[in-house]
Amino acid sequence: MSPRPVPWWGVLSAAGAPVLLVGGWTVAAARQPARYDPLVDTISALAAHGATDRWVMTTALQGVAVCHVLTALALRPGRLGGRVVLAVGGLATLGVAAVPLPGDGSGSAGHAAAAGTAFVALSLWPALAVRRHGPGLLRPLPSMGAAAALLGLLAWFALELASDRGRVGLAERCAAGAQALWPLAVVLAARRSRNGAGGHR
Repeated sequence: MSPRPVPWWGVLSAAGAPVLLVGGWTVAAARQPARYDPLVDTISALAAHGATDRWVMTTALQGVAVCHVLTALALRPGRLGGRVVLAVGGLATLGVAAVPLPGDGSGSAGHAAAAGTAFVALSLWPALAVRRHGPGLLRPLPSMGAAAALLGLLAWFALELASDRGRVGLAERCAAGAQALWPLAVVLAARRSRNGAGGHR
């Protein structure tokens, strides 16, 4: 029987990212005043200076960051370039938590840079992790399709930010949620694949 190339702790880290992200924004949003609207307001607003219990979303973002880095280390069947970019996305997410938005609602160049890096890296890594004869979702068609879908969601989020049409929060949650779920799908598929060991070639 072919050995499973992704260790058990990689499954835990991959599962931890979406749980922490969605759980964090759900709990943190519930702690905010009634004027906070998750369809309109960003995830970052939950960790901004002046937000109620901002530590909840800050801690969740830190946990998501660690999960992405650990998953990148565990996803040995994927190409190194993709794994590095996934880890960069995790480290940039750590930057998002470390540089919160100011409480007056103004922007932050450092926060924007960290968030932009995280979103782009977490959208692109599937295309860079492709292995032609790799296991499961690491093959070209699903990997490239995932990257295209993630970039599409990111483009929607960017459009909402630029146009301020009232769906920024929804677009961000769709993009961030999909980015958190795809590593888990890849890890589970690699674990199930009988030819998972072929990812080392």
